[in-house]
Amino acid sequence: CSTSAKKPVLTLFTKKPCPLCDEAKEVLEPYKRRFILQEIDITLPENSAWNDKYKYDIPVFHLNGKFLMKHRVDIKKFEDQLTKLELQK
Repeated sequence: CSTSAKKPVLTLFTKKPCPLCDEAKEVLEPYKRRFILQEIDITLPENSAWNDKYKYDIPVFHLNGKFLMKHRVDIKKFEDQLTKLELQK
C-alpha cells in the first residue's frame, strides 16, 4: 500500500535560540503532514561537524539527506522538491 510509504525527512539544523528557525517552522506548518521534521542542534558536541559547517548559516534544511536551502524557507523550491519526492513513491 503506497500510503504506508515513508514520508520525506526534512532536517533542520538549528540551535537555541534561533528566531529565524522558529519563523521557518511557522512557514512550513501547512505542509507538516507531508514530511517528517528532524531537528539537529548544532551546538551539541556530537554535532560539531555540522556546527563547523553551518554555524553562520542556520537555519539550514536538508531534504532526505540532501542540502535544500538555508537562512529562509524558499517555499517554491521546498514545494517542488517535496512533490518530486512524493511522485517517486
